[in-house]
Amino acid sequence: MTAPRVSVLLTTYNRERYVAAAIDSVRAQTFDDFELIISDNCSTDRTVATAREYEARDPRIRVTVNDRNLGQFGNRNHAASLVRAELFKYHDSDDIMYPHCLATMVSMMEQCPDAAFGLSSGAAWTGGPCPMRLTPRAAYQREFLGPGAFMCGPSGAIFRTEAFRALGGFEDVGAPSDYLFWLRACAHVPVALLPADLFWYRLHPSQEFQSDAAARQYAELGRQVWRALHAEACPLDAQERELARRNVMTKIVKALLNDLRAGRFVLAGARVAASPPLSDWMRYLRRPRRDPMAGTPLDAAGDYLLPEQRS
Repeated sequence: MTAPRVSVLLTTYNRERYVAAAIDSVRAQTFDDFELIISDNCSTDRTVATAREYEARDPRIRVTVNDRNLGQFGNRNHAASLVRAELFKYHDSDDIMYPHCLATMVSMMEQCPDAAFGLSSGAAWTGGPCPMRLTPRAAYQREFLGPGAFMCGPSGAIFRTEAFRALGGFEDVGAPSDYLFWLRACAHVPVALLPADLFWYRLHPSQEFQSDAAARQYAELGRQVWRALHAEACPLDAQERELARRNVMTKIVKALLNDLRAGRFVLAGARVAASPPLSDWMRYLRRPRRDPMAGTPLDAAGDYLLPEQRS
């Protein structure tokens, strides 16, 4: 059987209200050389029954049901192990993919053949036109010295299957697992920034990232970020590292003050426990400085790098 160009991975758990619309949006893509793998995490509602109905009438759809609940990112890793295509994209079971989504992402990845993955946000990236191919240093510059780059969820990314597997997939540490993947991966491999607004990200109360547990996990991110900025693999130079630590420290303190004002004292305690040592607070708690152009690819003359246009 010939492998498709793209595998779309729809990981599900109790999404009977939304899964049909999510599947329909994949089937409506203008780029139709795909397979849709639905990996269910032991749903107790009609999610699987609905998915099976689609599987029965569309040969591009495969439905698998896990023997046990693997957790959100465990299920994402499992679904990635089933991929047959060179590229794959996550599509959350409560989101809507716009018809041009796959066509846009695939064409952009073709223009950046060495990018391990591409990221699309809900808002346009500052700087030049997409795709923007970022070296590890440029990705870290954009994240820590500029407007940010690691805010995308898995559904905003398209991966080269071989690269994702070589990187070891997601480390399953709860809701921030995607951020920690970008943090780790972008220190080693190029990434492409893709056009924005390719899908609709649905918000509703049952999403994991809105839970109290997720809030605590995000509060504890400071420890991992601080380690990454001190690691040998950090692609920033010495001066950039110092500024990045200053910017991160300010971000931690602002979040801590917000917790205290809102009476979230348990969360504030978790944030302090995961923060850098007091000596680093004294050293790096300074006015932050960010450049909206940090990490933007420029040519030797200082002009924007334009993507190759193909007729």
